[in-house]
Amino acid sequence: MNYVQGASRGQILLMPECVDEYINEDNAVRVIDVYIDSLDLNALGFTKTELGETGRPPYSPQDLLKLYVYGYMNRIRSSRRLETETKRNIEVMWLLKKLSPDHKTISRFRSENSKALKGVFRDFVKMCLGLGLYGRELAAIDGSKFKAVNSTDRNLSVTELNERIKRLNSRIDEYMRQLNETDAAENIADDVSTAGDVKQIIESLTKRKNTYETYLEELTENGETQMSLTDPDARLMKGSKGFDVSYNVQTSVDSKHKLIAEFNVTNDCNDMKQLTQMAAATAEILEASDIAAVADTGYNSASEIVMCIEKGITPHVAGSEGSYCVPCEAHEAQKIASHENGKGVYIKERNVFICPMGNVMPPMFYKNGDRTARHYNYRACSECQCRCTKTKYRTFGVRMKRDEFTKNHNADNLYVKQIHIVPNPEIIERRKTLAEHPFGTIKRSMDAGYLLTKGNSKVTSEFSLVFLAYNLKRVINIVGAKKLIAAMV
Repeated sequence: MNYVQGASRGQILLMPECVDEYINEDNAVRVIDVYIDSLDLNALGFTKTELGETGRPPYSPQDLLKLYVYGYMNRIRSSRRLETETKRNIEVMWLLKKLSPDHKTISRFRSENSKALKGVFRDFVKMCLGLGLYGRELAAIDGSKFKAVNSTDRNLSVTELNERIKRLNSRIDEYMRQLNETDAAENIADDVSTAGDVKQIIESLTKRKNTYETYLEELTENGETQMSLTDPDARLMKGSKGFDVSYNVQTSVDSKHKLIAEFNVTNDCNDMKQLTQMAAATAEILEASDIAAVADTGYNSASEIVMCIEKGITPHVAGSEGSYCVPCEAHEAQKIASHENGKGVYIKERNVFICPMGNVMPPMFYKNGDRTARHYNYRACSECQCRCTKTKYRTFGVRMKRDEFTKNHNADNLYVKQIHIVPNPEIIERRKTLAEHPFGTIKRSMDAGYLLTKGNSKVTSEFSLVFLAYNLKRVINIVGAKKLIAAMV
């Protein structure tokens, strides 16, 4: 009895005469091929969609896009690895018809088409919307940290810069003392080389100190608290494994099939200001006028919750139980009878806060120490029976640049009405199974928990491919490759 024998490598007809025979009808590459061919890449804004009359012919943007989508669906994101796959992977050979672009061409395509790649992601969302794969009733909003191409050593905060400048000043003073002692020595000739070395060290330390002082001035002018040297758009954030230089990626996941409806790449260290933007963008792309949004306690911002209500979105945010002041067109102000949430609502258009009792808190002064505008109303607090603070009056703050601060505000005819928020506990509990599922799949199964590109624009293009690949894989599992191809044709 013998083992199963393979064919001889010297056989002339080792492979089928047609490469298409290697790719079965249910293979995901057929879905990629049909979908990308159905796109109008010129309308989406891709480069090199129109050929010139002279010069070397470029690779088709359709082929490069197919290669990237296939790569992200199969844990292959590096341009060098994608180049290797074009020479050994039978599926890629079939998809690109045996073309083999070099890694520089592949990488350049992704960096040059950041906006267009997000357009492809949204086009696929619209197609799935037409197939009825989005419920458009509930969207789970969540954020996750993804490691940037920037080490923690190359990230500097204001505190770190001040400490480094202080240490350098101390070292410079020490070397200056040594230099003065050398100059005062009797036998100066023996110490010429030593003095020259010390002067070079002082010059080097002074140069470093001036660089740090320049960084500090830039941070002060921009109103920032930290800067990253390798990737200027990345920030030091706290993740599940401690602090790391990262991006905060926001997603909105539809509740029907856990498909991603919208995403946004930010460098905000927390999620406080993301709820309204993500919920409104989701409602727009899904064409849902009465959608509900669920989020965890990281999104529990009174201003954000009120803005969601104003836009017709029902927010279910963990820990948001209480009364909120919502601007209205009523002729009489309705004072708030409850102050359970204890938070003020900031109305950016009018540059005022509304306290839990419905009183207007205008901007009174600007604190340079933390670059925060202070809003309060001493008279209203002195006459209020609420006692929501232990001090004489309640103060609210909003971060802004010095040139943006003004005591002028528009509080005339500003009326508020009471909205009592009672989040649905079942929806709050359901959030975990909706919002965290895509991030777990992307970071574990797709090996996309870290970034390969730098800068917000390029990182956005990278996540456009990540989330497109996630949605494609999920839709193929739900509908099936054959039915999906039939719907595309």
